[in-house]
Formats: sequence, C-alpha cells, structure tokens
Amino acid sequence: MQIDKQQIIDILKQQGNQDQAAKADSELPEKVDTEKDSGLLSSLGIDADALLSKLPGGLGEKLGGLKDKLGGFG
Repeated sequence: MQIDKQQIIDILKQQGNQDQAAKADSELPEKVDTEKDSGLLSSLGIDADALLSKLPGGLGEKLGGLKDKLGGFG
C-alpha cells in the first residue's frame, strides 16, 4: 500500500516522536510503499502494520481485517 510520507510524519508527531518524524522526513520517499519500503520503515523504527492501523478513515482496520481473512500478505 502506498502512503504519503507526510501522513507518516504526522502520525509520528502526534505520538510525540519528533526525532523519529524528522528522520522519516529526511529518509523516506514522498510516496512510501509499505511492502517495498518495509526495510526502510523498520530501520526507522516504524512498524508498517501498526502504521496502517493508524491511518485516518479506518482504512488500516479494514486492511487488517482483510489481511486476517486472506491469511496474511506475501
């Protein structure tokens, strides 16, 4: 799934992770692919599944439910 870098930065800032947000801002591409960029997210201390669950509009929850029904991705 692709996410705007700014959404990730905003979530990190809301959680009080200012240093992590600054690092993400400097290292992540403008569009982050949670599967393709999972290693980069992990190196920044960002859990892609946790990130998806925090997306606005319940998208993360919907994807989480779908992921469970399909037995996981990849």
